[in-house]
Amino acid sequence: MQPIQAPYPTTRFRRLRRTAALRALVQETTLTTGDLIWPVFLCDGANQRQPVASMPGVERLSLDLIVGAAADARDLGIPAICLFPYTDPGLKTADCREAWNPENLTNRAIRAIKAQVPDIAVMTDVALDPYNAHGHDGLVVDGVILNDETVEALVKMALAQAASGADILGPSDMMDGRIGAMRAALESAGHKDVAILSYAAKYASAFYGPFRDAVGATGALKGDKKTYQMNPGNSDEAIRLVARDLAEGADMVMVKPGMPYLDICARVKDAFGAPTFAYQVSGEYAMIQAAAQNGWIDGEKAMVESLLAFKRAGCDGILTYFAPAVAKLLRG
Repeated sequence: MQPIQAPYPTTRFRRLRRTAALRALVQETTLTTGDLIWPVFLCDGANQRQPVASMPGVERLSLDLIVGAAADARDLGIPAICLFPYTDPGLKTADCREAWNPENLTNRAIRAIKAQVPDIAVMTDVALDPYNAHGHDGLVVDGVILNDETVEALVKMALAQAASGADILGPSDMMDGRIGAMRAALESAGHKDVAILSYAAKYASAFYGPFRDAVGATGALKGDKKTYQMNPGNSDEAIRLVARDLAEGADMVMVKPGMPYLDICARVKDAFGAPTFAYQVSGEYAMIQAAAQNGWIDGEKAMVESLLAFKRAGCDGILTYFAPAVAKLLRG
């Protein structure tokens, strides 16, 4: 693009900023409820609301309440929710077998939501960390996170979620080859319409801490995830990873975290033109909430500005814990 304008004073950029009406007419980027995916946390029991201390305003919900939350999201115009389970520590094992149990918390929640709120899209997380005694996204042997064996486990997990009625699978594990394996298995099992939103460029980030509190993985994690999640100093690698996942059958791709990696969002959208999402992760949410609660920033304005940044960077949608709040604001 080559902008052309007359010199000052013939051109005055402030003319089109003068009123709200003029600003609305020339706004280049907009945020809508259709851009939102709401991540929600599950817990066992009945009528349970468990606040997550490190994520002010976020609660774990039991199955009876998650259905109502899904209905509320649909009524607000939010097109999708993403499920993350808080797994009973007694069910966490080295082989992670609870991950593909048809009766695990996530799969029961999928069925309950699709039975009562069929028109909302249900997305799931495909990774072993909620079920892993070691807290890692993959199987661990002698301190090494195994790749190929983990992919086999993830395929079983993906098939169980698809059979339960999931609309979108979100592989967040960062193992090599998992998208191709899942896509082949889904096709073979007759789940040809189940979409994959790949966590293609997921960085080893300090911004995930509150999420690990929410799913109960903080105490279980041994070591770090740097052998499978990305180095924050790398950008070209993200492009190669996105290219690989699209070539293996991903329908959509994600950059995670979001705000510290807006440059990656822009590069991915520019390079591939594929549906591109960002995850405004727990640490990003917690920073805004904490500052707002202390009166240091206007939380509502910061929320909207942060989400608009993802759209401006080229994202088609955002996973955000702010989804209900911003949807209510957008609907007036």
